[in-house]
Amino acid sequence: MKQFLPITAEEIAQRGWEQLDFLFISGDAYVDHPSFGPAVICRVLEAQGYKVALLCQPEWDKADNLAALGKPRLGVLISGGNLDSMLCHYTASKHPRSVDKYTAGGVMGKRPDHATMVYARLAKQLWPDMPVIIGGIEASLRRFVHFDYWENKLLPSILESSGADLLVYGMGEKQVVEIADYLAGGATLDDMRYIRGTAYASKVLPEGEEYVELPSWAEIQQDRKLFAKAYKLQSREQDPFYGKIVVQKGQKKYVVQNPSVYPLTQEEMDAIYDLDYVRQWHPSYDALGGVAALEEVQYSIVSCRGCFGSCSFCAIHAHQGRIIQARSHESIIREAKILTQMPGFKGYIHDVGGPTANFRHPSCAKQLKYGVCKDRQCLFPKPCPNIDADHSDYISLLEKLRALPGVKKVFIRSGIRFDYLLADKNLDFLDQLCRYHVSGLLKVAPEHISPPVLAKMGKPGKDVYLKFMRLYAQKNKEVGLEQYLVPYFISSHPGCTLNNAIELAEFLRDIKHQPEQVQDFIPTPGSASTAMYYSGVDPETGKELFVARNPHDKAMQRALMQYKNPRNRQLVLEALQKADRMDLVGSDSHCLIYVDQGCPRGRQASGRGGERRGNGAARGGKAYSDRNSFKSRNERHSSNTTRGGKAMKEQGYGSGGGQSRNSQGKTNNNSRKGRSVKGR
Repeated sequence: MKQFLPITAEEIAQRGWEQLDFLFISGDAYVDHPSFGPAVICRVLEAQGYKVALLCQPEWDKADNLAALGKPRLGVLISGGNLDSMLCHYTASKHPRSVDKYTAGGVMGKRPDHATMVYARLAKQLWPDMPVIIGGIEASLRRFVHFDYWENKLLPSILESSGADLLVYGMGEKQVVEIADYLAGGATLDDMRYIRGTAYASKVLPEGEEYVELPSWAEIQQDRKLFAKAYKLQSREQDPFYGKIVVQKGQKKYVVQNPSVYPLTQEEMDAIYDLDYVRQWHPSYDALGGVAALEEVQYSIVSCRGCFGSCSFCAIHAHQGRIIQARSHESIIREAKILTQMPGFKGYIHDVGGPTANFRHPSCAKQLKYGVCKDRQCLFPKPCPNIDADHSDYISLLEKLRALPGVKKVFIRSGIRFDYLLADKNLDFLDQLCRYHVSGLLKVAPEHISPPVLAKMGKPGKDVYLKFMRLYAQKNKEVGLEQYLVPYFISSHPGCTLNNAIELAEFLRDIKHQPEQVQDFIPTPGSASTAMYYSGVDPETGKELFVARNPHDKAMQRALMQYKNPRNRQLVLEALQKADRMDLVGSDSHCLIYVDQGCPRGRQASGRGGERRGNGAARGGKAYSDRNSFKSRNERHSSNTTRGGKAMKEQGYGSGGGQSRNSQGKTNNNSRKGRSVKGR
């Protein structure tokens, strides 16, 4: 019978353990599922013979609270949770959230702000000589000097602020086993300063090693533009094949980052996902209604990790890497068979994917020998001529899953890249997607349509989206299905001016779509867009750009995307006046603000003249209601942070969140569960 990992002293005693090897402190409730980072790391350690238990969401008013499960023999591992704790607590408008999906019953306030830092400080206070190792999305993306949007200030490396001995960044299965073996063998912390995929604080620079030094804490404090330079320098070293050691002088110490860990082999990926997960929340949470985050991934399968997309607002590539790693068909089918035997399974596999579902192999063969290109992207501004845009392996996998007894439907909800789909020599995957893997709505993420904004986002041009929209409509007509597109857009991204926002509003007018909800850009740690937001310059070019930081400026951009909503009328009118675009006020069909010819301008409170109100997602030219609510895409991509599911959340130690557009980020909630697909 499958056993949960222990989370209480009683459960430890039942196993006959006198002392733990490792104590894992988590900011989330315990869910034993391969889409949840803490569970994965603890299961990986368990498979290596280590005694490990989880202390979940301890009170943080005093250090003694961390001693509830006893002092471990080898070390303390800490993760703030599957999302950055600040993103978990606060919205884009910096208001407190009302629900925490990673806590039993959705209760807020079960973890502190900056949870990883707080837990680490308490652990060092309680056991000063005990090795304290931090990981998870929060630690991973805050390892250098970073900007915190919610506090609106620059913060030092979490290594300095937490007092931790070692930081695991990225997907941490390899690192944590190496660390455990070192500690079990009697090694000191100084002996572990060479482990790939880790960082540490030091009073001195590394000797005898080639390194890249970033602008320091003091220098960035004096010149914001150096923050963008620091991002550019460190991001170019995030490759396991050619990346150098990266150092940055903090407030008192240097932060030293070792090169990235090498990608997992298919066999290593399989071994991780074949571990004996219970695939449920701990039964102690039953009385509170369980942990809602599980619902989004319980019947989903992770097939790959990593992303070679170029989205500036996403930190997945900084966390999972740009080199795709994938599981074998056999491993995935084994997991699917397990799903079909679960009590609540109704025949629907909700997702087979990763950060980007249709990335099943490296973008080109040379990456596994030489790494990814340092000065160019695989898909931006156009797909590289060397890109291997072949979907045949993914198609074959999906065919096998559809054929399994007990499986009625297989959906793809973790996101597809439509530009990568179009780069394929044939459109077999589009055919398969429309025939079998969409039910009603395909969510896609063009994010914007204005060329200068798309350039800052690292997204393909409007013409690519329009081509996909046309082909999608044609294919659905061909297969005889009524399926529609629901496009997602981001407002107030760095580089987006009021005129750019108006251009987007005109596009929405033309495709007869008004989003029910709009996502403001959230500057989460670790992304190029956040570097733009704080510094006011493009990290690649060093050129200044407009940044909408003022809440009113952001409100106008957001209102333009929902110009038909009567509540937004005054904001839209103000925006049009400010941009000198009063040609869009009137009774003509092209106007955003309707004014009856017989009435003074500004008095009418209806939507556009001559057009029926109503929200619609365009399929070809047909309107269709956008009935699906969604959360921040920054959460699934920045978040982003369990893996495999609707919004690919990140996993692994040194993961534990998605962040990045809400991985392993943010999580999108479909009202039609198991019935819609997201595309990027």
